[in-house]
Amino acid sequence: MQNVLIITRVQSYLIVSLKEWFEKAEYEVNILQADVNAISQFESQQEEPIGIILLYVDEKMREEQQTLNYISDKAVEEDIPVFAVGDPDVLKTIEKLISSNVIRRKFQRPINVSEVVNAITTYVNEHDKEQKKKILVVDDSGTMLRNVKGWLEETYQVILANSGAMAIKYLATNRPDLVLLDYEMPIVDGKQVLEMIRSEVEFSDIPVIFLTNKGDKETIMNVMALKPQGYLLKSMEPEKIVQAIDNFFEELRRKELMRI
Repeated sequence: MQNVLIITRVQSYLIVSLKEWFEKAEYEVNILQADVNAISQFESQQEEPIGIILLYVDEKMREEQQTLNYISDKAVEEDIPVFAVGDPDVLKTIEKLISSNVIRRKFQRPINVSEVVNAITTYVNEHDKEQKKKILVVDDSGTMLRNVKGWLEETYQVILANSGAMAIKYLATNRPDLVLLDYEMPIVDGKQVLEMIRSEVEFSDIPVIFLTNKGDKETIMNVMALKPQGYLLKSMEPEKIVQAIDNFFEELRRKELMRI
């Protein structure tokens, strides 16, 4: 469930209405006073990070430079989308106090509350899709493809290919963050797909993890001789397959941070 933090200096019917409409859209909503200590304390008590910040700006909000700076820094550091609702003249003032790049969209009063919530939901869904890692899953089994998509699609953007030839066609114009590749396929097998990926300079660094039905020593040695980023047995529990992929991306992220 996505969570929304409404930050305001005043309590009003509009705030209550926004909270009710967000909850109808299945968000978890919290309302806080525009105060650095209150926001910081709230964060320390939450298990999940802040998903969305909605600023209700009025004349009094102009006095909250410290709070606005805090929100701006947090939004940039943690990639939190910030939205603002208020009168046109106040919104213009707030733009001078907080980076315009931080506020993803402004809503001028008077507003239609349901339209505001729908607009924010649309933005967040599109943003989440853009941010999701792309995984190309290649397998000649339709059942396996459907299963893997079901396991991964909540966290990742999953693209399916039911043959090595289809995978090669997709890779000609697209670049996934990971290829989850069936080792044994008819006509164009996993080995050939990997060789094609490695032969193209622009795609050679795309990570590949093999999927295989066989866990015997000879098969594993043959698979690893191709130097993929790893291999997973199809017989593994779905939770372990998902965890392995999560761990792969987390390790990749750590390596990238070390290079900065």
